[in-house]
Amino acid sequence: MLVPGIVLAVVFLYLPMLGLVIAFQDFKPWLGFVHSPWVGLDHFRLMLSREDSVQVIRNTFAIACLKIVFGLLVPFVFALLLNELRHMFFKRLVQTLVYLPHFMSWVILGGILINLLGNSGPVNQLLSSLFGIEPVPFLADGDWFRFTVVVSDIWKEFGFGTILFLAALTAVNPSLYEAAEMDGAGRWQQTLNVTIPAVTPIVIVLGTLSLGSILNAGFDQIFNLYNALVYDKGDIIDTFAYRVGLLQTQFSFGAAVGMFKALISFVLIVVAYRMAFKFANYRIF
Repeated sequence: MLVPGIVLAVVFLYLPMLGLVIAFQDFKPWLGFVHSPWVGLDHFRLMLSREDSVQVIRNTFAIACLKIVFGLLVPFVFALLLNELRHMFFKRLVQTLVYLPHFMSWVILGGILINLLGNSGPVNQLLSSLFGIEPVPFLADGDWFRFTVVVSDIWKEFGFGTILFLAALTAVNPSLYEAAEMDGAGRWQQTLNVTIPAVTPIVIVLGTLSLGSILNAGFDQIFNLYNALVYDKGDIIDTFAYRVGLLQTQFSFGAAVGMFKALISFVLIVVAYRMAFKFANYRIF
């Protein structure tokens, strides 16, 4: 029963790794892997010496860190608020509505956001009519672009994170709330002294495991939203590797950028699992 899955993994995940050799070559498609000249670590040195490469790495860390922090904080707070609702129909309705954007593609959402946030879009028209301000360049200014990327990503994904925290809240022993209530604790005190400490291990696990994806700032999202005006603040490693490696046909340099990201991500994943085991006693093996 495992054979089909193993075959698929080998063919589509492990065999393509042989192509990483082009990161150490001056790869020419007509010469192939065997006859392309070997250049060693030249592409990696070039990557670390180019100003745009360093800026891309900074952008990736900045956007990914903001997504991780607020991507944990917002669903955690929302789950606490949703957990206090006693009207089950309304609670399930809200939970379903905030979860729906998770299933939407960034291709669709990107088109919607471009239309909504453009200079002549509904959002800027509303801001102009209500407050009389100039159009906000949500997708044409680097700082505003980062803000838009982080907020739209949180809006899309916080429903999924909320479900994880709500599942953790259901595991809290009801007798703890009963004991706290007998001691005179109100709802706010119960939240501070019972609910939050009970869910903290889940927050630690999710936070530490997120470190492994700190270099994944969201290719699908940024590729569908960014443009040349925001490269200085919005370009990330994945979009940079795509643009340089495929559009500019610098195959070897693009492979070196991708390999650099993969190696750093591997180290961060190992560190994240070590931290998860140390602080939350979480382990896979």
